[in-house]
Amino acid sequence: MFHRRTFLKNVGATGLTALLAPLDGCSSAPTSTETTAAASPKPFAVSSELSKRMYDKALNIAKTKIRGGEKEPFFKKPYLDEAFSPNIFYWDTCFMTCYAKYHQQELPITQALDNFYRVQDEDGYIGREYTENGQPFWEKHHPVSINPPLLAFAELELHSQKPDVERLRQVYPNLKKQFEFLQRTYRGDDGLYFGDTLGMGMDNIPRYPTGWEDDGKGLPVNNLYPKVFQYSGKNAKWNIQGRLVDFSSQMAFFALNLNRIAKLTDHAADVPAYEQAHAAIKKALNEQCWSEADGFYFDLGYGKPIRRFHVGMYWALLADCVPANRLDKFVAHLTDANKFDRPVPVPSLAADEPEYKVYGDYWLGGVWAPTTYMVLRGLQHVGKPALARTLAQRFYGAVAEVFQKTGTFWENYAPEFASYGNPAKPDFCGWTAIVPITIWREFIQSKA
Repeated sequence: MFHRRTFLKNVGATGLTALLAPLDGCSSAPTSTETTAAASPKPFAVSSELSKRMYDKALNIAKTKIRGGEKEPFFKKPYLDEAFSPNIFYWDTCFMTCYAKYHQQELPITQALDNFYRVQDEDGYIGREYTENGQPFWEKHHPVSINPPLLAFAELELHSQKPDVERLRQVYPNLKKQFEFLQRTYRGDDGLYFGDTLGMGMDNIPRYPTGWEDDGKGLPVNNLYPKVFQYSGKNAKWNIQGRLVDFSSQMAFFALNLNRIAKLTDHAADVPAYEQAHAAIKKALNEQCWSEADGFYFDLGYGKPIRRFHVGMYWALLADCVPANRLDKFVAHLTDANKFDRPVPVPSLAADEPEYKVYGDYWLGGVWAPTTYMVLRGLQHVGKPALARTLAQRFYGAVAEVFQKTGTFWENYAPEFASYGNPAKPDFCGWTAIVPITIWREFIQSKA
């Protein structure tokens, strides 16, 4: 069975070297983990013919990943799959809606979402990963078992292109129950949320404070499938001791989306609770996680800032959690070459972080379609469409350059080179189809 962190890191020295070419407009590529403060490169010129080939290829790959049928042991209705393993994955599926929303007749995305409602526990819990037999892959009473709660966002993405209030009315009880479960289970007394590094999706970003050693105060992990996947090390020990900006922001975003769905489906009585939840999270984030000196939000460890710059903090944009007087300072890091303004935007980890890798190494600098798209949408949301468009053009151009060299799309990309990340899975439209389909439609083709 395939799992992200067990993917073979050595993609082949010859193949990777061939791709490690500087992007168009860059004089040279870094030769070590040191980065340069070079100006933003000129985007790779993408012809209309190449754009069409990319779009068609992404759609065709996605169609080959449709699963379901009598041969399936549990999920028998046709559904769009991320095709990472026989298992189904929650946040992958939610992000797949961002491109599948434009092709709902061809790509059975609603049934992919329905798979998770089908296995939802009575108390509202939905796991982040289920086996092909419909069994949870992770033990329920640990935050490694949950993913960023994006189902309400996914439903509204579909609704934006194919309005269906009856669909929203049908799934609203499931969404409400999930929101309330997460509130009960993962909200601390300080109003912020704790979670697990692997569970929050950015698998290998270190979340614990620099120099921290296991103090035995974290919630212990009980691996249900130890022969398939081992989860250990410091990240597996750091959970309840901390507070996460991304998870807290995602819960605020969840509240915003539920607020909207409640209004659309005649559940007006629920709206005040969502407004209060959002206001409380926004207040807690800005009182406890904001650093005025750095112009950035930081996770907390035992109430103290964990001064680490990663892309997850930008969920605060979509969540409407950044006050107007802090917005410019917060966004400025996206145009700082020492932080997130690298040749391929937006790296998952800032370039001046000690763990940053020029070839990506998954979330230690890798550039990912879902998080970059989240940043672009967030910038749009807060009234910065010009910056969103510039970053979109550069990311789209880098993906196009690698597509021209390899003929396919990759799970993630290197932040410094015209290359897939190392490691990265090929023919990956679990969410990378966001680039040739969604980013093209919303930021490249569109003049908005």
